[in-house]
Amino acid sequence: MNVLGILQARVSSSRLPGKVLKPLLGEPMIARQIERLRRARMLEALVLATSTDSSDDPLARWAQAAGVPVYRGSLDDVLDRFVCAARPYAPAHVVRLTGDCPLADPAVIDLVVTRHLQGGADYTSNTLEPTWPDGLDVEVMTMAALEAAARESTAQYQREHVTQFIIRQPERFRLQNVRADNDLSGLRWTVDEPADFELVEAIYAALYPSKPAFGTADILAFLRDNPHWMTHNTRHARNEGLARSIAREQQG
Repeated sequence: MNVLGILQARVSSSRLPGKVLKPLLGEPMIARQIERLRRARMLEALVLATSTDSSDDPLARWAQAAGVPVYRGSLDDVLDRFVCAARPYAPAHVVRLTGDCPLADPAVIDLVVTRHLQGGADYTSNTLEPTWPDGLDVEVMTMAALEAAARESTAQYQREHVTQFIIRQPERFRLQNVRADNDLSGLRWTVDEPADFELVEAIYAALYPSKPAFGTADILAFLRDNPHWMTHNTRHARNEGLARSIAREQQG
């Protein structure tokens, strides 16, 4: 296999517990996201990577019932969970996706993967210098780089945040960033807080019934027509979880 997508998700979110299974237009939020991810032409397969913790039993049961391939591994060592989920497929490249992004855009995924394959980088993303809305994040890496990270990284934040070992060594790994045509990095389309989910609910209610495959341009048009939603949830900083993990490591 050339390109494998891995969607990491868990139920025990600290800020919005159970968010991945929270109903969104009658289906779990994770189901809505997977529906969108399956439209990405560059992903040859998609596997859900969750944990063996009992809190993730409902998520695993849902995935199995829905016919979604699922791998269960460590709750806290997400890097190990991620690489173990990938190994049975023997992919050349792995796409990291996270289960808090129900507005994920398959066109953006295809763009980042294509640039990665064309550029020959070890790691390609649209997050090194963010210009896309938070929630449209895509990270692509070679399986060789992922294996090196799993084998060598020792810092806890690197085990928790899968790609930190790679992106913090530009002298070792060839890194590539994909920019949007316009800087949309101030927009927050991820789901970590109740206000985030309220925004996503409003977007789905407005767009999904008439156009299930709505894209980024459709969301931007909705926000222009409804400007109060534009800043509904933007008080939260990007990558707050990573910042907290690094701070804990430094304090320890």
